[in-house]
Amino acid sequence: MEKKIIKTLNWYYYGVMAFTLIVMGVMYYLTSLPDFEPVNPMDDLGKMLQYIAIGVTLFAIPFGLYWIKWTKPKTLEKYRDAAAFRIMVVGSTMPMNICFFYLLGGYKSIMWLAAMSAIAWYFTKPTLGKMEQEMNQNNNPDQETY
Repeated sequence: MEKKIIKTLNWYYYGVMAFTLIVMGVMYYLTSLPDFEPVNPMDDLGKMLQYIAIGVTLFAIPFGLYWIKWTKPKTLEKYRDAAAFRIMVVGSTMPMNICFFYLLGGYKSIMWLAAMSAIAWYFTKPTLGKMEQEMNQNNNPDQETY
C-alpha cells in the first residue's frame, strides 16, 4: 500500500516538472515571435508581476512544506492527499516564476525565485522513508526529526 501511494505521489511530483517544461517551451516560443514585446520590469505592470511572484513564492513555499505538520494525517489516504497538496502548492511556484521570467524579458531576479522554487520542489520528493518519518512524527510529537 505504501509503495502504491509513493508511486501516485511521484506522478504529481514529476507532473509538476513536466508542466514547468511545457510552460518554459511555450514561453520561449512566444518570446521568439517578432510581435512579442516583453514587459519592462521598471514599469507599473512589471513591478506588479514582480510583487506577485515574490509574494506567492514567499508564502507558498513555507506553507506547502509545513502543511503535513499542520494537518497531521493519521491514515495513509489522508497522508497521500496532504503530500499531493504539498507537491502542488510548492511546485506551482516554479512554472509561475518561469512564465514571469520570460514575460519580463529575462529579468534575472525572477530566475532566482524560480531557482528557489525548484529547490523547494526537490524537498517535496516522495519517498518511503519520508512517509514513514512524517507518519511516525504524528504519533510521537517528542521524537527528534533532524
